Amino acid sequence: MIQSLLKNGRLDRLAIGLSGLCLAHCLATSIVVALLASVSGYFLSPIVHEAGLAIAIILAAVALGHGARTHGLRRPLLIGIAGLLVMGFALFLGHGWHEAPLTMAGVSILAAGHVMNFRAAR
Repeated sequence: MIQSLLKNGRLDRLAIGLSGLCLAHCLATSIVVALLASVSGYFLSPIVHEAGLAIAIILAAVALGHGARTHGLRRPLLIGIAGLLVMGFALFLGHGWHEAPLTMAGVSILAAGHVMNFRAAR
C-alpha cells in the first residue's frame, strides 16, 4: 500500500492537501476567534494541533524520505524539515498571537518541500 501511495507522487499530493487543510484551519480559527470567542476553545484544542503535527511528520518522513532516496535531491527533504520545525516551534510556544502566523509559515514551507519533491519525482 505504501508503495502505491509513493508512486506518482500520491503521498506528496496528500501531504500538500493536508497542508492546505491546515492553512484553512489556521485562517478559519483566527476568524472564528475574532468573531466568536465563546466557541473558540473547541477550535483551539491542543489535540487538534498535536495530531496535525504528528500526521504531518509521518507523511513528510515517508514522502520526502522516499523522494530523497529515489531522485537523490536533499533540498525538498531539508525544506520540509524546516517547515516541520517552524510548526513544532509554534506548537511549543502555545496559544497566542504568534501561533497562527508561525503555523501558517511552517505549513507553507512544508508544502513547498512537498511540491519540490513531487516535481523532482516526475
